[in-house]
Amino acid sequence: MTHQNRATLWGRTIVDELAAGGLDAVCLAPGSRSTPLTAAFDAHPDVTVYSQIDERAAAFFALGRSRRTGSPTALVCTSGTAAANFHPAVIEADHGRVPLVVLTADRPAELTASGANQTIDQTALYGDSVRWFADLPEPAPEDRRLRSVRTTVARALSTSTGTPAGPVHLNCSFAKPLDPDPNAEPIDDERLESLLAQSRDGPYVRTTNGTQTADRGTIDSIANALEAAERPLLVAGPADPGVVDDGTDWQKTLVDVAEAIQAPIVADPLSDVRFDPAVASPTICGGYDAYVDEVPAPDCVLQIGDAPTSKTLRHTLRDASCRQFLIDPAGSWREATFTATDLVETDPRHLIDGLADRLVGTDRADERNQRGDERDTWLETFVDAEQVVDDQITGATTTETLETDPLEGSVLRTVLARTPDPSTVFVSNSMPIRDADLFGRPRAADVTVLANRGASGIDGIVSSALGAGRATTDPLTLVTGDLALYHDSNGLLALSRCDVEATIVVVHNDGGGIFHKLPIEAHDPPFTAQFKTPHGLDFSALAQLYDFDYHDTSPADFESTYRAARESDGTNLVAVHVDAGSSHRRREELVERIAAECRR
Repeated sequence: MTHQNRATLWGRTIVDELAAGGLDAVCLAPGSRSTPLTAAFDAHPDVTVYSQIDERAAAFFALGRSRRTGSPTALVCTSGTAAANFHPAVIEADHGRVPLVVLTADRPAELTASGANQTIDQTALYGDSVRWFADLPEPAPEDRRLRSVRTTVARALSTSTGTPAGPVHLNCSFAKPLDPDPNAEPIDDERLESLLAQSRDGPYVRTTNGTQTADRGTIDSIANALEAAERPLLVAGPADPGVVDDGTDWQKTLVDVAEAIQAPIVADPLSDVRFDPAVASPTICGGYDAYVDEVPAPDCVLQIGDAPTSKTLRHTLRDASCRQFLIDPAGSWREATFTATDLVETDPRHLIDGLADRLVGTDRADERNQRGDERDTWLETFVDAEQVVDDQITGATTTETLETDPLEGSVLRTVLARTPDPSTVFVSNSMPIRDADLFGRPRAADVTVLANRGASGIDGIVSSALGAGRATTDPLTLVTGDLALYHDSNGLLALSRCDVEATIVVVHNDGGGIFHKLPIEAHDPPFTAQFKTPHGLDFSALAQLYDFDYHDTSPADFESTYRAARESDGTNLVAVHVDAGSSHRRREELVERIAAECRR
């Protein structure tokens, strides 16, 4: 494409700067006003372009890709409500610390509040859900203005990956002509060459983001507290994007620390610790949701990552009267019970390395071992409880048992145990993530488990999963509920438009099964019509619409169906039919059996 006029100059400059800064992918939604950006991205050799028709699906696809990679993906849309449809994904990216670069095309400023078609006020459209907002100057062939654009774009990209990472928003006003028409206000070739020559080798502005690290005194203080404790507990909450696949071996170092002080690690399924090839250790616990309130309370807690998925664990930490260290690189408070005693603003990997230097392989280890009876008993309590969980879940999820007593959680147990090594598993909110927490047993395998737990909505689940799957060659499994699938079924178009394959598992309980966990279940009406909201939909029609294979199955037959779907070519959707009410009762009975065993 030949770049001739002001608008196309701006489009090329913006895209060149993003690419120079390392951005390698963009999701484009079609529209007229964004033509300069779309044409520039389409022509750039270093940026992979994903075309999405629906803006909301595009935004969540970009979010899923960025969540999986830890690197920003760009988003482009036209003016008006198109930009508003990005907002749910921007909110999730904000709360989930996912880097995104949002580029909204806009009408010229003089048209705002004029009644002009498809014109809204897009200034700071996403409020405080973005790390930074900038309204780019309107295009003009002026040296200073162009330098301003280059600088702003470079700064925005860097901000998206800062601490904490998150979305940034650049609003880009364009006046017609929008396409490279050589007869419409062309820029003189000599002048154009001079303007484009402003570019530099690499980004126009290089930003070096520092890493917040704890000083030696802080590390010593935490190490001393953990050493002095008789019942130390390490909590690995959901990992921030960028920690996943960051190339370090921090999980193994965390296990080394835990083994040195005989501390259990309660590892969230999203922590990147419960599932990791380097960390086969009895200190890693995954069934705590069923028993942690039945064992003695910890007397020192170190928590990394976001707040744990398990409500039982959160309440146990709330009720523990002890020193609790909350580790966060951004210094944010991510603990909604407000009982942590220390907020430590540091990179958790740096802290773990520092603790390992203090606690692993030192002369003081012999001293700890000499007085280690209480610690040994403490760790053994968790090891024994994990065995109870294994035994009870195994008994509850045999084919014979599931034939008479179907259980939704068996689906997550099978997926997380049988998904290939390596693979990516994306889990929907509501019951699937809770069942992943209880039923997903620790596994020494390269399984990356992801979910949109920033704002914990069920919107955009399909698109997020497909975006995550497109970011890697690893096999992708999405486990979702039927309402979440319905909510984002148009996101399935990305299978063909963005060349993604997935095994999609739908726990089909005909409505909002999670509401069976709430007291409102006892009041019907309004429970069934207004909360569970049964829909009676048969998703087999989606297979014909989007050209993939469809399978109906039951919990008892799911393992063999899942294996066959995984091993076949292309995308497969497996619908596992189960009654939510009876499944919840069996889940409650299972948890009570585990708790009773642990109380003995």
